[in-house]
Amino acid sequence: MSITERILKVIDNKDITKYKFCKDLGVSKGFLDKPREISTDKYANILSYFPDISPEWLLTGSGSMFKNEQPEATKIDPTDGVNTIPFVSLSVAAGFGSADFKIEATDVKAYYVVPKFKDRKIDFMIEVAGSSMYPKYNSGDVIACKIIKESQFIQWNRVHVIATREQGLIVKRIKENGGDSILAISDNKDYPPFSIPLEEITGIALVVGVIRLE
Repeated sequence: MSITERILKVIDNKDITKYKFCKDLGVSKGFLDKPREISTDKYANILSYFPDISPEWLLTGSGSMFKNEQPEATKIDPTDGVNTIPFVSLSVAAGFGSADFKIEATDVKAYYVVPKFKDRKIDFMIEVAGSSMYPKYNSGDVIACKIIKESQFIQWNRVHVIATREQGLIVKRIKENGGDSILAISDNKDYPPFSIPLEEITGIALVVGVIRLE
C-alpha cells in the first residue's frame, strides 16, 4: 500500500471527502488520484491535520493507523491492595493546582487499574467534556493526568490540563506565547487558539494517556 493509499484510508476512516481534505491542506484536487511521493512539508501538514495518526504507519505502513491502542481499564475496589488511579469529577480535579490538593475517598467516582499506565505516575483521571479536542479526544473519553510540579518540565505542543482561576479546567495543546501567557490550541479546527495569562493559571497537568470506558 502506497502512502497515497494510506491517506485515502485515513480520510475514509474519518469520513472526510477527498475534496475537503485537499481544500483544507491547500493541494490540488488530483493530489490523491494516483500514487505519488509526498514532500516533507506535506507529510508534516498531514500529520498536523490528523494528530492521532501514527507517523510511522503513515510513512511506512508499519504498526497501527492510530498512535495509541486504547489501553484496558479495570474498575477495582481500592481495598484490594492494588495501585489504583482515582477517577474524579472536573470540580474535584480543578483544585489540583493548590499546594494542599488532596483527593479524598469521598471525592472519587471510581478507582481503576490500567496496566499500560503502571509506570507513568498518574495522579488522577477525568472525563473529557465537549468536542474542542476532537479527533484526538471525544467527549466522554477519560484522560489520565500527571501533575507538573516544575514549569521546566512542560512539554510544549502536547495536550495538558490547565487549572485556571476563572474558567476551571481547560484541556488543550499548549505552546509558548511570550513571557506572560501560554497559547491554548484545540485540535478541532472550529475552535480558535487563545492566550491564557500565567497569573490566571493555578496548575498544569500533562495528559499521558486516554481510555474509553464502555
